[in-house]
Amino acid sequence: MNRIDLKGRCAVVTGGAAGIGLAIAQRFAASGARVAIWDLDGQAAVAAAAALGDGNLGLAVDVADETSVQAAADASSAAFGRLDVLVCSAGIAGPNATTWDYGVEAWRQVFDVNLHGTFLCNRAVVRTMLERDYGRIINIASIAGKEGNPNASAYSASKAAVIGLTKSLGKELAKTGIRVNCITPAAVRTAIFDQITQQHIDFMLSKIPMARFGGVEEIAAMVAWLASEDCSFSTGAVFDLSGGRAVY
Repeated sequence: MNRIDLKGRCAVVTGGAAGIGLAIAQRFAASGARVAIWDLDGQAAVAAAAALGDGNLGLAVDVADETSVQAAADASSAAFGRLDVLVCSAGIAGPNATTWDYGVEAWRQVFDVNLHGTFLCNRAVVRTMLERDYGRIINIASIAGKEGNPNASAYSASKAAVIGLTKSLGKELAKTGIRVNCITPAAVRTAIFDQITQQHIDFMLSKIPMARFGGVEEIAAMVAWLASEDCSFSTGAVFDLSGGRAVY
């Protein structure tokens, strides 16, 4: 593992108790950062933070709830004295169904977590970052947000909206010391696979020229660089991790 220098930095990772978020939190800790893990499963968040070592924080947070997010931002800032990095990794897949059969409540839930949760977390943490005129925000979008996967319209549309949010916020903050970017992974085998059908999993694999799923460590490696001082001239950008699937 190449070491990215995050010594002295303080990071928030949403959805950080498992999967991609946990791999990112582990990579950050190994690179010298203190990490606040925000997760809907508070016990898992506390356990994951403890496993990273002393000085880390685990909090129960519902990213779709403004009050919960603001309380977590306040608590994390108070504990660390600063917030330098935010990674929005919390997300859900939603059901696999055609658009005309997609349940309205399921649609809203996907957007509440994937898009509104990202907005609320970006909004809360940016205010803290502006006080020091420094920050790195990385939003986890998806290749589905670029291409639109069939039978996954809510997920695809919500991740496309995350890309749009990232571009807007990046431009708004371009003259500050805060950089805002997103990544668009192809499928990565995590617990989110439990939410989708085997048929859809097979479809996603068939679209990847490398003929394999991504690894959480590969995602974490890209995010670690985006979280570093070296990422200084990229903002509002979309970084591909799709095994060759993306055509733009």
